Amino acid sequence: MASELYNIIEGVSREKGIDPQIVVSAVEDAIVVATRKYYKSQENLRAVLDKESGKINAYAVKAIVENPEQVEDPNLQVTVEQARKLDPNAEAGGELLIPKVTEGILGRIAAQLAKQVIFQKVREAERDTVYKEYIGHVNEVVNATVKRIEGPDVILDIGKAEARMGRKEQSRLESFAVGERIRAVIVRVEKASKGPGVVVSRAAPELVQHLFQTEVPEIYDGTVVIRAIAREAGERTKIAVMSKDKDVDAVGACVGMKGMRVQSIIRELRGEKIDIIEYHEDAVTFAEKALQPAKVSRVTVVDTAEKHLEVVVDDTQLSLAIGKKGQNVRLAAKLLGWKIDIKSEEEKRQEVEQQMSALVVQSVTPLENVPGLGEGLVEKLKAAGVTTVEALADMTPEQLEDIKGIGPKTVEQISIAVNNYFSSLEGGEAVATAESESTEEAASQEAPADSSGEPSELTAEAAETVETAANDETAEIAIDAEPVAEEAGEVPGEKSSE
Repeated sequence: MASELYNIIEGVSREKGIDPQIVVSAVEDAIVVATRKYYKSQENLRAVLDKESGKINAYAVKAIVENPEQVEDPNLQVTVEQARKLDPNAEAGGELLIPKVTEGILGRIAAQLAKQVIFQKVREAERDTVYKEYIGHVNEVVNATVKRIEGPDVILDIGKAEARMGRKEQSRLESFAVGERIRAVIVRVEKASKGPGVVVSRAAPELVQHLFQTEVPEIYDGTVVIRAIAREAGERTKIAVMSKDKDVDAVGACVGMKGMRVQSIIRELRGEKIDIIEYHEDAVTFAEKALQPAKVSRVTVVDTAEKHLEVVVDDTQLSLAIGKKGQNVRLAAKLLGWKIDIKSEEEKRQEVEQQMSALVVQSVTPLENVPGLGEGLVEKLKAAGVTTVEALADMTPEQLEDIKGIGPKTVEQISIAVNNYFSSLEGGEAVATAESESTEEAASQEAPADSSGEPSELTAEAAETVETAANDETAEIAIDAEPVAEEAGEVPGEKSSE
């Protein structure tokens, strides 16, 4: 028959959901600690609970060795000869249990210490049991009852253990009362922690997923699949759904007749807004849906590898697309798993203009690169703020004459130099064209005449090409001669016209 002490141990074990032997070991360890404190001994102590009598006996345990030379520590070892004085059956290699008197000598302090050790061991065993029970149920939804409120934290009873729900795991729209029944998601199980080892949440996206599975039969049976959820608890949730049956509308099934299904979920979440979106494999189409209720003008994939999108909306839709404190675009980005940049039509236009301006700025030519402009003239132009050929070409003769040190003759010199510069740029392309045309001319001139003795059409075209090339050559000679005419004091351009 079990003793009263052992019956109490079994009752505690059932209440805490732990093995009775764990509690027995805790009691025995407590007696060892108290005994060591009383005797102030370094001996190896052991306590044993007698199940029937309820008495706990303490012993000093020593290893038995053959010879005295083998005894290294008298507190831990004893020879066979010494051991047989207490136990005639003692043999080398065994253990000798020397009884320690505990009854009537362990005072109040020792008893209190033993009590603390028992509680500590029981708590550790309880945490291990809770960990093993709930570690396999992470991300699952459990029914819980509010047990007490400790500051910002809510302590819940989830059946075999207590769970904690911190401030970050709560929706800002919710408040709780003791005894209230709620549903929560197990987000993690902590093994080495004070107090409850299970942490639950009402802010996790899994709670919304569970509520939809409960309220929408098509999701429960797998006809409609939830592909992604993005949530900011207490504010807004975006959920992307897809139908496996072409005859079933995924969004319509989740909304329900007259919105009854989704309204039931919104009431459970205390009024949190929910956007139900049809899922698309195409990121561009999915982004347009995800940014609802804003209307998107166009979506461009910036970088597929980095998953980067650029979205352009009408100026009036920009604030709606971004949402309050960026919430709408932030949730859309979470839902897609892509980075999203939102710009208005005006912002995009300005960006394009800046890019074009940058290209124009890059294609400028310093004045020093223009033949025919002396060093002194270049300095005068720079002093007036004209540093590029392009800027110089845009100026009128009147604007040039307004510059100090520049008169009509200098204006004419500038005009010739600028014209010659741009002509030389065009001439580079013309030379390449002339070379290809010369090859065609040679082939045309070798073509035979027709039967009437007249040149063929191909020969006539070749003659015309040769004449044009000759005129071009004359023009090039005239251009080369212009600087010479200028040095001779003649009016530029007259010689070429002659």
